[in-house]
Amino acid sequence: MKFQPCVSVPLILEYQQTLTQKRSNLGLTEAEIETVLDYLCLISHQQRIFYLWRPLLRDSKDDMVLELAVAAECEHIVTYNSRDFRGTERFGISIVTPLELLKTIGEIR
Repeated sequence: MKFQPCVSVPLILEYQQTLTQKRSNLGLTEAEIETVLDYLCLISHQQRIFYLWRPLLRDSKDDMVLELAVAAECEHIVTYNSRDFRGTERFGISIVTPLELLKTIGEIR
């Protein structure tokens, strides 16, 4: 496997809330959302988080992602929102876009 997604309970709950709120725009049924989330949980490393050191970033939801990345010892956080993750380099975590990740793992040039 070229990369391993990581999830936590708070992150999955956030995904569920966001997908449910945007369900009609996405054209997904509630059952389809559950199927996507179940699959994400199946293929991902499920990381427990035992500490909170918030706030560090501007958005508490971004702090939740950073806590997961630190606890799971991730190399990267993949996001289009790099501006809100300033300061993560002190944890040895780089912020990359999906395109940058695909280049890093050799899927595209």
